[in-house]
Amino acid sequence: MFTGIVEEKGTVKSISRGQHSAVITVSAKKVLQGTVPGDSIAVNGICLTVTSLGPGWFTADVMHETLNRSSLSDAAAETFVNLERAMAAGGRFGGHIVSGHVDGTGVIREIRRDDNAVWFTVSAPGNIMKYIVEKGSVAIDGISLTVASVRDDFFDVSVIPHTLGFTVLGDRCRGDVVNIENDIIGKYVEKLMNYSPDSPEDNKGGITEEMLIKYGF
Repeated sequence: MFTGIVEEKGTVKSISRGQHSAVITVSAKKVLQGTVPGDSIAVNGICLTVTSLGPGWFTADVMHETLNRSSLSDAAAETFVNLERAMAAGGRFGGHIVSGHVDGTGVIREIRRDDNAVWFTVSAPGNIMKYIVEKGSVAIDGISLTVASVRDDFFDVSVIPHTLGFTVLGDRCRGDVVNIENDIIGKYVEKLMNYSPDSPEDNKGGITEEMLIKYGF
């Protein structure tokens, strides 16, 4: 699990693509501290498993599913990426629950400055937008952000100078593709609201007052 609080910006050293997968090599410093092969590191919000590492770099395998759902399909050498190690048991929970399992991508449609903050307007498909709620949380390229406003096919976030300078958002331009992970709590609530213990085979019935009383709530 991650929190969406980026630890550092790394640099893609290389990406070797196969027919349906890839191997990515990333230059880093801070996230390598205490890291061993098998550990998880979020790269632009994507949970990847470290397969090997050396002084100032690590490698990870990228599955077909990950390439299909994320911006890593367009990754190139010498580009910056956000990096975060998996949360330690005694670590601070500074952002929100981020699994590193990207739901899809969005496109930056507008960037505008508002005094010391910068507003990003991001368009996304319906399967992502249905979980975006005003004042809720969303992870963009692995960064935990608060949704400021929502429309049918886009939403706005306001970003402080520290986040711009410390993450790849400061390098983003209009038209860039970004990884999006919805707040997992909303997805679980939707699943439970459509689940009935009396008919698990079709997941119909949902949570009703009668059902809660029946099962002792």
